[in-house]
Parts: sequence; structure tokens; C-alpha cells
Amino acid sequence: MCLQKVDSLVTIQATLGNLTNKVATCMNIGETIRTYRLQKGMSQGDIEKRTGLLRCYLSRVENGHTIPSLDTLSKIAGAMELPLGQFFTDHLSNGSAKNLPPLTEDEVRFLTQIRRYSMGLNDSDRKLVLTMVKKMAAGAGK
Repeated sequence: MCLQKVDSLVTIQATLGNLTNKVATCMNIGETIRTYRLQKGMSQGDIEKRTGLLRCYLSRVENGHTIPSLDTLSKIAGAMELPLGQFFTDHLSNGSAKNLPPLTEDEVRFLTQIRRYSMGLNDSDRKLVLTMVKKMAAGAGK
């Protein structure tokens, strides 16, 4: 079970580098937030009351004028009673990613750090990191 989850994280991490530019251009986090907010029957004012974020700020996020930090996204997700990872999992368009379980907030934070630190790595170094993670995961299962 643990190994399966690590393999899922490794798969997601491997695709993050390749999908970063694609997701940035096709994923509008503001649209995602608005969609979930409306599905929940909430107004921007409701989110404001629950998070302390100003309604005008929420409007700027939903309209794509501002990109919220991970902490801000966490507040918004909490206000809508959604796991933080929900904002990201719907946008992974590769077939295998659709079958993965939703990411927890800790997993999203972990993958965000991996993405940040691996952006400067070349393809060979990324493969080396993945190999090391796979070996560590295999050793953890023993």
C-alpha cells in the first residue's frame, strides 16, 4: 500500500516537470476555484468570511489576474471543505493520472517542493533522482 502510494507520487513527480508549462497555460486555478465555489453554492463573500481574504482579492484570483500562494489556496480549499489536492488533480489530463487517488495537502506541499528544486535539473539528473526514490521506496517496504 505504502509502496503503491510512493510509486504514484513518483509518477506524478516525473510528469510534473513535463507538464509544468502545459498546466500553466491550460490550467487557470481561478477558474477551478470559481467552479468549485459555485458547485458548493457559495459566494465570494462566504469565502471571505471563512478565510479573511478580501472579496476583491478572490475576484482577482478567479479572473486570472492574481495567482494565489499555496497557503492561500489551502485557506480557500479549507473554506470550501475540499482537500487542497483537489484543485490540481482534475487538471492532470494523462490517462493514468486520472486513476490516482486525490492528493493530500502534505503530498501537494511535498510535490511542490520537489518541483521547485528539480526545475534546474536536466533529464539525466531527473532520471537519477527517480531511480534513487524508487530504491528508497523499495527499501522502505522491507
